[in-house]
Amino acid sequence: MMGQRQHVVLLIFSAFLLFQTSNAHNITRLLAKHPSLSTFNHYLTLTHLAPEINRRTTITVLALDNAAMSSLLDKNPSIYTIKNILSLHVLLDYFGAKKLHQIRNGTALAATMFQATGVAPGVSGFVNITDFKGGKVGFGAEDNGGSLNSFFVKSVEELPYNISVIQISKALPSVVAEAPTPGPSELNITGIMSAHGCKVFADTLLANPEAMRTYEDNVNGGLTVFCPMDDPFKAFLPKYKNLTASKKASFLEFFGVPVYQSLSMLKSNNGLMNTLATDGASKFDFTVQNEGEEVTLKTRVNTVKITGTLIDEQPVAIYTIDKVLMPKELFKAALSPAPAPAPEEAADAPKGSKSKTKSKSKTKSKAAPTPDSDSPAESPDDDPADQVADDDNAAMCFGAERLAVVGLSFLLVFFLL
Repeated sequence: MMGQRQHVVLLIFSAFLLFQTSNAHNITRLLAKHPSLSTFNHYLTLTHLAPEINRRTTITVLALDNAAMSSLLDKNPSIYTIKNILSLHVLLDYFGAKKLHQIRNGTALAATMFQATGVAPGVSGFVNITDFKGGKVGFGAEDNGGSLNSFFVKSVEELPYNISVIQISKALPSVVAEAPTPGPSELNITGIMSAHGCKVFADTLLANPEAMRTYEDNVNGGLTVFCPMDDPFKAFLPKYKNLTASKKASFLEFFGVPVYQSLSMLKSNNGLMNTLATDGASKFDFTVQNEGEEVTLKTRVNTVKITGTLIDEQPVAIYTIDKVLMPKELFKAALSPAPAPAPEEAADAPKGSKSKTKSKSKTKSKAAPTPDSDSPAESPDDDPADQVADDDNAAMCFGAERLAVVGLSFLLVFFLL
């Protein structure tokens, strides 16, 4: 009997491990088994595309052999241009060898990782896949005039409906992907923000040399920026102007993170994130939370949502947010109102308690500081309720997780008895 129960426990544990690892893949390990694809594998690592591929659960990699990579590298493209070209060879859908020969109506249009960066205009980030008669399958960049001049060679590795690695005959030509791409130090980050709805924030940043210098110093090593759109930041300017000079710099630096974070990384990494303003005791951090495709940034004061991508090219990413994210170090945290006394408690309370409460509230109101540049500004009226709701939901989720863990523990103990 004991042996049977232990066997059941072992099966449950094995099933759990299988569930946890079923969606895991590592593109560099898969390609390492194929020496003819070693150059392609090397550049996936060098351009930081490999971790991006590993984070996605449904993907197809159009691999190039060493000869095809040599033809590509003979043009001496920069590493940033190589990343764009190889991004065009990563499809955001699963195409195994069987599916390639069963394409409905013979033709499919697949989005790529290049299209997902937000820098590919129009249809330039899409790949046309066509199943010809006789089992021949052609591939072509959609911005290449419909020319299908690269063909399916063989299936390299397939983990059904998770990742497929297939070899194609040569690189997909694309004018947009092959265009010279400036290095990070040459990027005009404020120009990018100004041209895409964040001009007020960009102008404010340019007007603050200390904060602007901090951003420029971090571009080469990795930088992620969350810029508020013009309307919400314009409405916020009176509060910003009320801050001291040092607090203005810290506030602007709060919207930058000193590491590169792609959107897929933000979607998979919940938790606290330090900013350019973080300095010892001055935390100036926020919490990244995601639900499905929606990513939010949260402080004790308010919560904002990422609404768009302006640029996502290693090592720089710039995203738009729908509101001005406010650090707790500079603005008052949203507090939930004190609960009203129950009717019975109110009836039993001493008569003098009401007058004492008034007296205390008057004393408190007299002691409260008047708003100035050194005191935390008020949080928005519409944020406290959202904050309380978020905290309640977090508490409920935490309680549910604890119950699940306790239940699983009891189940295992029962089988082991």
